[in-house]
Amino acid sequence: MQFLILLFGTLFGVGLFFILADVLKLPSLRTGKAMLSATKQSGEKAKSIDALISGWAVKLAKYLPMDEYKKIRMQNTLNAAGMKETAEEFMANVILKAGLIVLAIFPCLLVFPLLAPVVLFLAVIVYFKEIRKADEKLSAKREKIEVELPRFVATITQELKASRDVLSMLEHYKKNAGEDFARELDIVTADMRSSSYEAALTRFESRLNSHMLSDITRGLIGVLRGDDGGMYFQMLSHDMKQLELQRLKAEALKIPPKIRVFSFLMLMCFLMMYMVVIIFEIIRSLGGML
Repeated sequence: MQFLILLFGTLFGVGLFFILADVLKLPSLRTGKAMLSATKQSGEKAKSIDALISGWAVKLAKYLPMDEYKKIRMQNTLNAAGMKETAEEFMANVILKAGLIVLAIFPCLLVFPLLAPVVLFLAVIVYFKEIRKADEKLSAKREKIEVELPRFVATITQELKASRDVLSMLEHYKKNAGEDFARELDIVTADMRSSSYEAALTRFESRLNSHMLSDITRGLIGVLRGDDGGMYFQMLSHDMKQLELQRLKAEALKIPPKIRVFSFLMLMCFLMMYMVVIIFEIIRSLGGML
């Protein structure tokens, strides 16, 4: 009987989904995947479940109220992280993913009620994991960019000896920058051409919210205002080299535990080789005595 109820609920849910999809004019799964893949900067293919949920999220986002300050803050984070969603669509996506797991509680209550709290706990975990996705992407992007900043500062220090054209410095470095940093330099150089140089650099700083980048933009704005930034960038280059050494030392400290595992395995192999030889010699000696 419980199996029939579960089967009825599953078929009823699938039928209701297709009816609502037709009423709400949702795109097909193939169309949704193609649209979602086109918005991803990394070129990775979109998952079917993400394409399915994104279609519903677009519809739900129109009716989702958001505080104006939180909306602006989240939209800036999404833009900086390279995510093409609006703040409402992102929140709707998070709510739908957690809500779909919550719906699984009802079949659990019919089949195995003790599993319902586990499903609810899983829904809470998914909600907090998805809500932090934009911040995690931005943090990973910031780390990749900050790795390049010491070299970027050293390049600016050298170019200031021959020129004070900030836009030209950024465009020249862009050719040798990493993918994420080059994309940000594309944005800031285009912004500088269409607006004030200082305002564009300020927006560049606020997008990534990096204290290292703040020091650099402060120096570049000083150069634009006529300051002699040579000494400033020399001191900044020295400080960033020290930070780079500290980062490399921190990464080096993570390596010994990994090496220790392989060293232990090599030791075990050597011991097994000696044990095999000793046991073989003992067996051969006993065979000679017999």
